[in-house]
Amino acid sequence: MDSKANDLTARLGRRLETERREIEKLTANELERLGENSRRVARSALRSIERDTAEAVGKMRELLVKAWLRPLIVGMALWLGIFVGSWATMRWLSRSIQDRIEDISLAEIEIEGGREMIAEIEETTWGVGLREVNGERYVTLPRGTPVLTDFTVDGRPYIKLWRE
Repeated sequence: MDSKANDLTARLGRRLETERREIEKLTANELERLGENSRRVARSALRSIERDTAEAVGKMRELLVKAWLRPLIVGMALWLGIFVGSWATMRWLSRSIQDRIEDISLAEIEIEGGREMIAEIEETTWGVGLREVNGERYVTLPRGTPVLTDFTVDGRPYIKLWRE
């Protein structure tokens, strides 16, 4: 009986050992499958996180670009408006000043021509002129002309003309 008991114990030991190996093998396979599934889930979650992060970063970039773009465009428009307005104002002022300078030059030329004409008239009329003061007509004579009149203005004798 002893040998039967030993034999039974040995068989039970082998069987337990075989079952233990099978359980270890099954457990290892299950753990490997579980590990593979966990890696697959982790990779999928990581890809999802990366995709969501990239999408969020893209939206943030869009918002930042829009946030900087609007003030930039407004600033550039204001700068351009001020620049163009200032340039146009300076052009207008420059042209206005140039026109005034030309007008003054033309007036000076006309004044000089008038002076020359007066000098020529005085030379050809010997300084005699005609005046009307308060409806009365006078002949003016050159300074220092001896006449029988006491009526003088600015040292020039005046002779009153009678109307009929």
